[in-house]
Parts: sequence; structure tokens; C-alpha cells
Amino acid sequence: MTIKRFPVSAPALALAAALAFPSGDALAAADVKPEARDWSFQGLFGTYDRGASQRGFQVYREVCAACHSLSLVAYRNLAGIGLSEDQIKAAAAEYEVTDGPNEEGEMFSRPARPSDRFAAPFANDNAARASNNGALPPDLSLMTKARKGGPDYLYALLTGYKEEPPEGVKLMEGMQYNVYFPNHQIAMASPLADDAVEYADGTKPTLAQLSEDVTTFLAWAAEPELEERKRMGVKVLLFLIVLTAMLYALKRQVWRDQH
Repeated sequence: MTIKRFPVSAPALALAAALAFPSGDALAAADVKPEARDWSFQGLFGTYDRGASQRGFQVYREVCAACHSLSLVAYRNLAGIGLSEDQIKAAAAEYEVTDGPNEEGEMFSRPARPSDRFAAPFANDNAARASNNGALPPDLSLMTKARKGGPDYLYALLTGYKEEPPEGVKLMEGMQYNVYFPNHQIAMASPLADDAVEYADGTKPTLAQLSEDVTTFLAWAAEPELEERKRMGVKVLLFLIVLTAMLYALKRQVWRDQH
């Protein structure tokens, strides 16, 4: 299988860079708070925007998947963002996975099936590090749950790159300046830009749109059960309200002669 490579590396090296500059100004700069955004999946009745999720999957597949795995998600789970069975089979068949052993006791490669989890971009961690200047690209399955306000932070990170750092700021070799990353130095080059992906549905692929869509997709990947959980929560609340009303009426009935 040939995987298209992009000049994208993980932020692990930047974590070391953050520790290497413990000045007061640097530590204060690390506390830049991302702007809170209005996501469709927030709130008691929030749901995932299917169009945004599908576009985000396209962004992940064409850009992020070159370096980042999504090991906790199976292709068949894509039905949750509205993909049909045929679309899921086609998406899975683009990749090969290792299977076996066969009757001869050997492992072999085959096209991925809907039941398989997303194929990893590298054979192992050492291969991933070798392709990313020693850094291990993080798995994105739970990325939006890695910190409070994860979707806001991820969107801000993707849109927070600056071509040149502010005056007086010196970047380590290989680092990029990002407004929202701790210490503002990140090893991962900006993965997205205007027109980086040609959307299948014709949506204009601005940097903001690409970042919003892939964040929505990764939020779904981290909590695919979110909508079902919220529906169950609403049912439980309604049940408790009705039960409370019934118990109150029963109490009034039982004690009416005492008043």
C-alpha cells in the first residue's frame, strides 16, 4: 500500500522545547486561552453535523492519516457520520492491513474490511519516529478529550500558526510558531491551508472550514456514542419528572386526611 506522505510531524518534540524555555514570559505565553466556539454537538440536545463530519473525515484521510493513526475506530463505525455501506467498503478498501497467519503459518496483507480498525500509517513506532525526526505522531482517537475544551483547543491550534514569530522570539531549529501551543513552539508544521483539500460536496475549503470540519470528525471519533447517551439522558430526566409528580400526588392522597 502506498500512503501519501505530507511534511507533518508530531508535537512531541515541541513538548521538550517547552521545558527548555522555563522563563516567566514563556510560561505566561503558554496560557493563551482558545476562543470558545459554538459546536453543534454541545449542549443537552447537541448532535454531530453529518456534513461537517464527512468533510472532516475527508480531511483526516487526505492529510492527517499520513502520520496520525485512529486506532480505536473501525471503518464500519463511519455509519455513525452518515456514510453508506458501499462508501464504507470503498473507504476501507483503499488500505491494506496485516492478517494471518495463513495455513502456512505466515502473515499476509489484504485490503481492509469494514470490520477492521483504521489502518496505521506506519508499521510500528520505530518506523513512525524514523519518518518524523524522532517524534512519535500521537494517535487521534481521543484527541478532543485529551484536555478540557478539547475541540476549541484543537481548532485554535490548527488555525494558530504564524509564518513569522513576533519580534524577539527565537525558535528552535525545526520548530514552528503557534499562538496556542505551550511556549508557542511546535514541531508539527501547519498541516492545513486554504484549498488544501478539494471537498467532494463543493464546500469552499478555507483554513477555518477545514479546521472546523476535522475537529468535528475527531470529536465524533472520540465520542461516537454521544448522541445516544444524550437521548438516554433526556429519557431518564423525563421519567424522573413524571415519577416525582406521581409520588407527590400519591403523598397528597395518603396524607389528605391529616391536613
